[in-house]
Amino acid sequence: MKAFDTIITESAGFIAGPWRRPRQMLHAQVYDSHASIHDDATAQKLGFQGGTIEGPTHFSQFAPLCVSVWGNAWFETGCISAHYRNPSFEGEEVQAVMAKPASGETQCAIQMVKRDGTEVLRGTASVGDARLPTALDQRLTELKPLADPVILRDVKVGMKTKRQTVRMDVDQNMGDLYPFSLAEKLKLITEPSPFYAGAGNPWGHQIIPIEMLSVLFQYRAREDRLPVRGPAVGLFADQEIRLLRGPLFAGEDYQTEREVVALSGSRRTESLWVRTTVFASGNLPVATMLLNLASIKDSYSPYQKEHSELYA
Repeated sequence: MKAFDTIITESAGFIAGPWRRPRQMLHAQVYDSHASIHDDATAQKLGFQGGTIEGPTHFSQFAPLCVSVWGNAWFETGCISAHYRNPSFEGEEVQAVMAKPASGETQCAIQMVKRDGTEVLRGTASVGDARLPTALDQRLTELKPLADPVILRDVKVGMKTKRQTVRMDVDQNMGDLYPFSLAEKLKLITEPSPFYAGAGNPWGHQIIPIEMLSVLFQYRAREDRLPVRGPAVGLFADQEIRLLRGPLFAGEDYQTEREVVALSGSRRTESLWVRTTVFASGNLPVATMLLNLASIKDSYSPYQKEHSELYA
């Protein structure tokens, strides 16, 4: 059984997938009792043209490229590490591009672009232990420290959350953060695969696509909340998903544990960097996710008042 029928083109030094129009499935997302950056009205208030496509949706377009290079090992020990550069919106075409690896190379640069050349994301894709820093490994060494925190003033590096059990059944609605099911996603996913149906793939179970691993890992994040001030609108600014002992399967229980690994800031945002470690039965780590959740300062209504009180 072949994992993907995606047409891949080659040019000097690069391989690329087809142009795709990812679908927006988070119009109804609710975060901190308010609509999110994926809601048109909320996004427009913050200066975006409309509700954004969630970043990890784009990871699916890289999967056929990675499988074409590294085979089914991609589903077991694959990693995408990405810095989101610009939002994309429903109806826009985007293309996944990956540097062509030399023989034996297990990490490559990746990029996603729009038709007009706008860069949506850049980063690295790898398989196994590439023995090289990923895009976000490198980025963590270059962060601008968070000065004068307001939204994140109670959060400290090293904070950990208790473990939570998470599960993704095929027809399970994944809640307020992800108001859709795996079955609904598979009807709209940019790169369909018979591996996602389970029967006949090398593992004999229904694989959760890499973009839906983000959904699984974040499923109960609201229950183990870190002391972040709100409500405020957040967006994914950086994200890395790494499989250690994959694939992960629909209908199986996993446990997640989160740790704050960095805090950073920019003119418009305060960023919380959290690494989620995912365990299967027997306390075996099977995957990790590094996520930079950037809270938009202007979306936190008392931001200026509290900043003045704290740092006058």
